[in-house]
Amino acid sequence: MKPDDGNVGDGGLSRREFLERSVKAGVTVSATAALGFALHDDTPPTTPVRSRGETILDYRLKTPGPGMAIVTGRERAPMVQRALEGLGGLGRFVSAGDRVLVKPNVGFAIPPELGATSHPELVGEVVRLCLAQGAAEVVVTDNPVNDAESCFRLTGIEEAVLAAGGKVILPREDQFQVSGVPGGKLLREWPMLLGPFQGVDKVIGLCPAKDHVRSGATLTVKNWYGLLGGRRNLFHQRIHDVMLELAMLVRPTLVILDGVVTMMHNGPTGGTLADLKETRTMAAGTDPVAVDAFGVTLLGRSPRDLPWIRRAAAAGLGTPDYESLKPVRADVG
Repeated sequence: MKPDDGNVGDGGLSRREFLERSVKAGVTVSATAALGFALHDDTPPTTPVRSRGETILDYRLKTPGPGMAIVTGRERAPMVQRALEGLGGLGRFVSAGDRVLVKPNVGFAIPPELGATSHPELVGEVVRLCLAQGAAEVVVTDNPVNDAESCFRLTGIEEAVLAAGGKVILPREDQFQVSGVPGGKLLREWPMLLGPFQGVDKVIGLCPAKDHVRSGATLTVKNWYGLLGGRRNLFHQRIHDVMLELAMLVRPTLVILDGVVTMMHNGPTGGTLADLKETRTMAAGTDPVAVDAFGVTLLGRSPRDLPWIRRAAAAGLGTPDYESLKPVRADVG
């Protein structure tokens, strides 16, 4: 099933009446956040005090299995369930007693209906599924552009995580450590949100598919940008270089790209419902490069349009030829 070509406002999402009544308020919030994005220096509310040397956060599976699943539909909970089934079941990724870290995109204090952040329904469902699989604990963290407490609250992610039995970790001074990527040119002696990873067994990245004014797209690898502290806006002029280093830094257990709705224009914050399109697709996999190579097609673009994808492939970090993984495809309606 191909993604639908209709815009969100045309096809009618669930909760349409709510959206129509709140869009004016949402646009105001989004416009304010967009201005904040343009002016904000991305400095976290804390100063890192510890040094860790060099870091690779490697949580990849050591056992073979399906590498990618692509599911079409409208509802996130059944879609992520089916995607995990296509990958061999969540039990392949999460074992009883595991401590799991989930990293969504919580970058902005914007209502989830405007598509700038991970959807709380998806975040909550992933937390619930991990705990049902026997995980001892599921922690959810991010270092947002806007005030972290406000972002987790206004996106609905905090409420969804707590309702599912998970734990939210907000960025604090003692959780940032100065570190670097082996061989990195930009991420050297840089403050990173590494504290929440202590004692973690598995890492799952969750990200909405979005346009991005600088990187071309926000997908699963760009999601790790949220681990950076300090004046990370300094990397904006070398965004594809830092994206490569983020792919080197984090080797997750699993990534899930939410393209149920895709932000086609004016990313990363958007501004109106007209920026969004129902693409009714979710992709999950163990190779973030492959998932992102597929994800950029939801924006009507090619993996060749993102230089970091070519560089990551050349560095052996993944493949842009996602079809070579023989993705398991399903439609849940």
